[in-house]
Amino acid sequence: MSARGTVLVDAHHHVWDLSRRPQPWLDAPEHAPIRRSFGMDDLRTAARRGPAGRRLTRTVLVQCVASVAETVELLALAERDPLVGAVVGWVDLTAPTVRDDLDALLAAPGGDRLRSIRHLVQDERDPGWLQRPDVANGLAAVRDRGLAYDVLVRAPQLPSVLRLAERFPGLPLVLDHAGKPDLRSGAGLRAWGDGIRRLAARPQVTCKVSGLVTEAEWHRWTAEDIRPAWEVLLSAFGPRRLMFGSDWPVCVLAGGWERWAATVEEFLAPLPEADRQAVLADTAGTFYRLPPR
Repeated sequence: MSARGTVLVDAHHHVWDLSRRPQPWLDAPEHAPIRRSFGMDDLRTAARRGPAGRRLTRTVLVQCVASVAETVELLALAERDPLVGAVVGWVDLTAPTVRDDLDALLAAPGGDRLRSIRHLVQDERDPGWLQRPDVANGLAAVRDRGLAYDVLVRAPQLPSVLRLAERFPGLPLVLDHAGKPDLRSGAGLRAWGDGIRRLAARPQVTCKVSGLVTEAEWHRWTAEDIRPAWEVLLSAFGPRRLMFGSDWPVCVLAGGWERWAATVEEFLAPLPEADRQAVLADTAGTFYRLPPR
């Protein structure tokens, strides 16, 4: 395998330090196995054996909570740690100060690693949240600064993402966790697939192959449980618009980093090496403008 073929990018992972900032979502009883602090060295240990011998060379560090202070800390971490190639941060998109807030992040230590903004739309009760005028104003500010937007929604919210893509053709979008199809019960999978295909018709949209194991049965899932969703994604987006993400350490709840990486490698095995490398590194490298190591 060529040196280029050994490269691996994890396009979606988190770190958190509970001594500095609580993570209220970890209070749920089922999250007890990850109710501790996780740092970059923990990720290096978890990813010590990449799929097919590939070496983890870059990561995309993603916000967890609605906190500008957290984003400032993630940017500073990216400046210190060469493994982090990009940061997906948070600002209040509805704030009148959103432009100043974005400029302050870009000027902060490590601000040159800010590549995208994310909000936990999956938790918003308003089904039209992405279409609100104040949110649109914030997204225009994101676009105007050359940043992208990470879309975190549940499957029933995909139509609102399509409307967002239609309204902002110049805003690069990446769908986190493939829009979270319900792989546990199978409910709504046909509608999810239809939504994915409509969204993939918008050329500025890419998709993360991440977070699927925690949408399945955590302790009983197999590759065959995930495969139908993978086939929809591959058919809709193609390998050049898909990117591997671990969703570590959340994936620890359902098998961990190595098991998910090996499953993705199994899905990719029938494809040409260039297509495998696109999913495992190149798409993320292009979308997040990752600097070379």
